[in-house]
Amino acid sequence: MKTDIEIAQEAKMLPVRDIAEKLGIGEDDLEYYGKYKAKISDEFIQKTENREDGKLILVTAINPTPAGEGKTTVTVGLGEAMPKIGRSSVIALREPSMGPVMGIKGGAAGGGYAQVVPMEDINLHFTGDMHAITAANNLLSAAIDNHIHQGNALKIDQRRITWKRCLDMNDRALRQVVVGLGGKVNGFPREDGFMITVASEIMAILCLASDMEDLKLRLASIIIGYNLDGEPVRAGDLQVAGAMALLLRDAIKPNLVQTLENTPCLMHGGPFANIAHGCNSLRATKLGLKLADYCITEAGFGSDLGAEKFFDIKCRFGGLKPSCVVLVATVRALKYNGGIAKGELKSENTDALKAGIVNLGKHIENMKKYGLPVVVAINRFDTDTDAELKIVEEYCCDKGVCVSMCEVFAKGGDGGVDLAQKVVDTIAESEKNGETDFAPIYDEKLSIKEKIEIVAKEIYGADGVQYTAKAEKAISELTALGFDKTPVCMAKTQYSLSDNPKRLGRPSGFDITVREVRISAGAGFVVALTGDVMTMPGLPKVPAANNMDIDKDGTITGLF
Repeated sequence: MKTDIEIAQEAKMLPVRDIAEKLGIGEDDLEYYGKYKAKISDEFIQKTENREDGKLILVTAINPTPAGEGKTTVTVGLGEAMPKIGRSSVIALREPSMGPVMGIKGGAAGGGYAQVVPMEDINLHFTGDMHAITAANNLLSAAIDNHIHQGNALKIDQRRITWKRCLDMNDRALRQVVVGLGGKVNGFPREDGFMITVASEIMAILCLASDMEDLKLRLASIIIGYNLDGEPVRAGDLQVAGAMALLLRDAIKPNLVQTLENTPCLMHGGPFANIAHGCNSLRATKLGLKLADYCITEAGFGSDLGAEKFFDIKCRFGGLKPSCVVLVATVRALKYNGGIAKGELKSENTDALKAGIVNLGKHIENMKKYGLPVVVAINRFDTDTDAELKIVEEYCCDKGVCVSMCEVFAKGGDGGVDLAQKVVDTIAESEKNGETDFAPIYDEKLSIKEKIEIVAKEIYGADGVQYTAKAEKAISELTALGFDKTPVCMAKTQYSLSDNPKRLGRPSGFDITVREVRISAGAGFVVALTGDVMTMPGLPKVPAANNMDIDKDGTITGLF
């Protein structure tokens, strides 16, 4: 089979104005970024506000493994399949971060014949949203150090500056740095550090803001650190929120692209789910609901991270009511969870599958706790055997959920027709029987610790939560400042339900360790960091970038 990039380069794309026309978007409401990409105007978004919503479908997955699960691929394939059964659809995805694209993951726009295009543009600079977020973040960083250099009227405590610079690249050497070296003219030396752009609070704010005014208010609310009296200092105090919003004036508008089968896709925002809230922008999702029968979106990594935050943060803030969850898994990944090495996953091993399928079971149980129907999508590989597929089917039947064997990677929308029909039927049956009763898993008015412990016990399966002294102190301070009545964004390894990436399957008998707690006041949530999760990833021994190239004619190779 051809590589993803070869398939994408052979795609028969329609001009983006034709894709917009399918959605009733006129040319005057498009802001073009070349022939195949466009942003949608604020004016058009406002015109759709009173339309009836379609159905919202969340695609999530089991914990990721080196074997791959194909969550975005299934999302795209499901979107392509809906029109084949007479339903209109819009896909709402996150934008890829260049760090993972150049690192271990490679491209991030789906795969095979279920991709979003133009794939090369999307995986590289796209419409510049990541650059705008980086610039806004680093403007605030520059303003902090300049304010101190110019006399420090706000009495900022240099030992308690919490705001970090950012860069949309994996670069472990920047995790902890010292700035201001070189003498008086260069300011005051202090410890600092970089996060990857997708972990920046600016990204979270952009993805949760309803409009420009809301964006400005959120930016002004950012807490950059504390003054010598222990009081919070905000971006608004530094008088740069307006300039930051100016840098984001285009980035706040959703991007319109298409799949290989010309299905419309709104691709906007891209926070990671292991260190941020893991969902595309609220604006894009809400717009998608106004434009089609079904809006199909995804959340990052496994359901313990992305889906939990989609429900407990994004849906809470946006008033969203999902209709169904599609839970993606592969036979290979389940065998990996059963203890089989990556190099042996192509061989039939029903014992390993039975041992590892408990990971799928826990994710099914978690999604049902939110009062939603679940459809399991098995992303099929040609190495899957009939015996293995039968085990998965019987397991899902015992769990009371529908299962579909997907072949969207090889067949595009045609390979997802069965999944699409089962999703539509599941939603209809659930609504008929009054079984859909969505609600977040915790009340945000609970204490910080109570919310963390509900997620740890109910979603991860932990026995309890341990807190470092640093985390205990931060929780006390944030509670005293009135920041305890907000949702909690858990930063945790994606590879395990626990905070130990080596514990696969369905671990038990463990505690979650919260080592640090921060406030993202502009985004509107508290961030709890567990285990050894990093907010600035590093590159692997052989980065994906090593295999990328461009020839004299501009043809890109090795992107995926």
